[in-house]
Amino acid sequence: MHIGIIGLGKMGANMRERLRNAGITVTGFDQNPDLTDVATTADLIAALPAPRLVWVMVPSGAITDSVIEDLSQKLEAGDLVIDGGNSRFTEDFKHGALLETKGINFVDAGVSGGVWGLANGYGLMVGGKADQIERAMPVFDALRPEGPRDEGFVHAGEIGAGHYAKMVHNGIEYALMQAYAEGYELLDKRSDLVTDVPGIFKAWQRGTVVRSWLLELLVRALEEDPEFEDIEGFVEDSGEGRWTIEEALANAVPVPTISASIFARFVSRQEDSPAMKAVAALRNQFGGHAVKKAD
Repeated sequence: MHIGIIGLGKMGANMRERLRNAGITVTGFDQNPDLTDVATTADLIAALPAPRLVWVMVPSGAITDSVIEDLSQKLEAGDLVIDGGNSRFTEDFKHGALLETKGINFVDAGVSGGVWGLANGYGLMVGGKADQIERAMPVFDALRPEGPRDEGFVHAGEIGAGHYAKMVHNGIEYALMQAYAEGYELLDKRSDLVTDVPGIFKAWQRGTVVRSWLLELLVRALEEDPEFEDIEGFVEDSGEGRWTIEEALANAVPVPTISASIFARFVSRQEDSPAMKAVAALRNQFGGHAVKKAD
């Protein structure tokens, strides 16, 4: 199988390597000449056998719009485009409709795994027609974690369902991170009584009901910087948490925990706090997101 990837950033480059390790031929394009395999998207398309499969892995919004528009002009009927970025699900409707006018197929893929995906695999949530999902299944199987397919991959529904599932996933992630971070701050506050905060979190990794991969990453971050002295408690949000709340409002679904975690991030932009340092450290650990260094 031969696939093209547009966008070879932190995740796209790792996905290219994981696919190649699985025996899939990959031609990648990126504007960075040190990363790209071809000079232009036209060269990428020319290198792929028809019917083509092109995975788009670029930042959501205007950049994704421009890539999809470009592909709609260059690909042919029967080709397949997969958007694996963090696009809002409503954008999938627009992109799918545009490509459909040219007879080009479209699948949206919510991807979780961050910088650890190369070694561990990526959790995949996809939306689109069943025949197109099946067509791309060798790619999905190569990218997902080892083990039962249904524990790392789901065909969530029609176009838009994959990114909708990823949106909710990230909303839950916000809330989980905030809970760990608040626990960290409370433990850290009682240094007169509690003398080994990193050790407490490490001891929770086996046998407790709060054990998780996020907990393991928090332990890793604490071992690297036990007091988070090198990190400022400033946390960005990438959009999915806000979209989750907007969908909850539109559908009259109460999401107080997720909502509170978003507002806590806003607080982080006003003052430095130990909890927000923990959230910033966690985002850096699982996704390679940049942290704001303390002065």
